[in-house]
Amino acid sequence: MTTTTNAYLIRCPDCRTRNRIPADKLGVVARCGKCGGSIPTAEVLIAQPHLVTDANFEATILKSPIPALIFAWAPWCGTCTQVAPAFDSFAREAHGRVRAGKLNVDANRQLASRFNILSVPFLFVFDNGQLKQSLPGVQTKHELMMLMAPYI
Repeated sequence: MTTTTNAYLIRCPDCRTRNRIPADKLGVVARCGKCGGSIPTAEVLIAQPHLVTDANFEATILKSPIPALIFAWAPWCGTCTQVAPAFDSFAREAHGRVRAGKLNVDANRQLASRFNILSVPFLFVFDNGQLKQSLPGVQTKHELMMLMAPYI
């Protein structure tokens, strides 16, 4: 959310242009300023991480109307379990500006293979359907905010 205008930047699903949507208009369908297409805004209000799977990756991440951050983890990873609350807190604080997603690499082997995930935890930044950054290891909530700042 921008501090000066109290608005969110949300991509049009048709032309992928970023549109400034006032905070008081979230939850209703907006219109793209470029192509006039419908921009559903209710989904950006979700304040918890999305469960990313092999089946929903394209719709959830690649077609996301806002930048996305994926936390790749595994149930057997103690470090992942320890940092998950910080990621959840980041998701709550950044909702509407960043789509946070959790990817269980054991349950979603196609994505783990596609992105060559050999260790966890691992983070992936997507914007406009493209992988922008990937980094291994643990990040604090503040570091996650700084990581995503260029994309929001």
